Amino acid sequence: MEIIQKINGVLWGTPSLILLFGTGLFLTMVLKGLQFRRLLYAFQLGFSKEKQESDAEGDVSNFKALMTALAATIGNGNIAGVATAITLGGPGAIFWMWVVGLLGMATKYAEALLAMKYRVKNANGEYSGGPMYYVEKGLGKKWKFLAIAFAFFGAIAALGIGNSVQSNTIAQVMDDSFGIGGIVTGVVLAGLTAIIIVGGIQRISSVASFFVPIMALLYVGGALLILALNFTQIIPAFMTIFDYAFNPVAAASGFIGITVIEAVRSGVSRGIFSNEAGLGTAALIAGNAKTDHPVKQALVAMTGTFIVTIIVCTMTGLVLIITGFWDPTGGLISGVAHNPNLDGGALTSAAFASTLGIIGEYIVAFSVIFFGFSTIVGWYVYGEKCFEYLVGHRGITGYRIVYIAACGLGAVAELSLVWAFADMANALMMIPNLIAIILLWKVVVSETNDYFENHYKLAELKKAS
Repeated sequence: MEIIQKINGVLWGTPSLILLFGTGLFLTMVLKGLQFRRLLYAFQLGFSKEKQESDAEGDVSNFKALMTALAATIGNGNIAGVATAITLGGPGAIFWMWVVGLLGMATKYAEALLAMKYRVKNANGEYSGGPMYYVEKGLGKKWKFLAIAFAFFGAIAALGIGNSVQSNTIAQVMDDSFGIGGIVTGVVLAGLTAIIIVGGIQRISSVASFFVPIMALLYVGGALLILALNFTQIIPAFMTIFDYAFNPVAAASGFIGITVIEAVRSGVSRGIFSNEAGLGTAALIAGNAKTDHPVKQALVAMTGTFIVTIIVCTMTGLVLIITGFWDPTGGLISGVAHNPNLDGGALTSAAFASTLGIIGEYIVAFSVIFFGFSTIVGWYVYGEKCFEYLVGHRGITGYRIVYIAACGLGAVAELSLVWAFADMANALMMIPNLIAIILLWKVVVSETNDYFENHYKLAELKKAS
């Protein structure tokens, strides 16, 4: 554990954060702020009718690809992760989550575009895409070691942070809220996971398309209700976020002060975990989308980062600030003191309950369950794609068995070591992916220019006529 923690201190240190932040900033510049200029159009593509892409090659629609990516991305990091970021970095951490999210939209756009351009068909007739393919096909065989590294750590990370860690969190909530033991929860989760993932990408994407909107509405709806009941405090909450993004939080009544550097570090690191921009995970599902040009799915993919960070994480952050639950001394707005031992998901649950009572607790509890389970299902796609690249399609059955077993065991295991190892695996996925994106940036710009100078203009002319 000590060895892994030391490795993580290096992997998630300043150089890696600069690499991630710098890649997003660089892509934003060379793409001329595309994530801002084309955001509305991107949402139109993502939520358009499926028949519009029925003749294109691929396995699932743009919408289902987005929902599957969101299923894996909208997880307990949006509930517990935001609470941890604010606890460690103060309200200013939310501002830096926004920054890394907005810049990360350009990174996720590039990932998805490259995944579409360099995708391949597997032995089962399904498409496979992701960093390992655009490393090998875009950069050449001499860079294949980066592709292998990404796939290896991706397959392992899926078993940890995408699976057993999630089932463990669900088991804790089931025990605390409903008195259901971990063994029962583990068996049920493993059974449900088996039923869904055996159906392949089609069944997984269909389940995600059903669950994601429901769970997002449940959680965001509860947060919006709290904000509506305290609407006069919304503007002060935003002012608090902007203030402490650039000013330290003073120590008071035993509360340890928070520096601006801690706000930046917490916001950036937790922002990465909440939206996964730069990890390369979204590229693993983007390659399955039905579309006639890589830019279309790339635009759709980047909306996922906006939804996760700018909408879901902001809702959590505002609730924690308005209710005063970010600060054990009582916060800066409501003056409500709380148990200083609370953190993560328990802190968010207490914040919801402070306004909505037992209903607030149940909203967070069910959100943790739905978010966690959707992450388990969504991350299976990531793990399968990585494992398939390493051993071929014939090894998928064995990986499914291991994945299902990890889901069940995670519900009853002590996962501090798994968490630490998953952090390490995530960083070791991110680094080769970002290197590949930087080296292939001209391809990203070229494909983008081709679409908007030719295909997009032609489509607009057809609509006008």
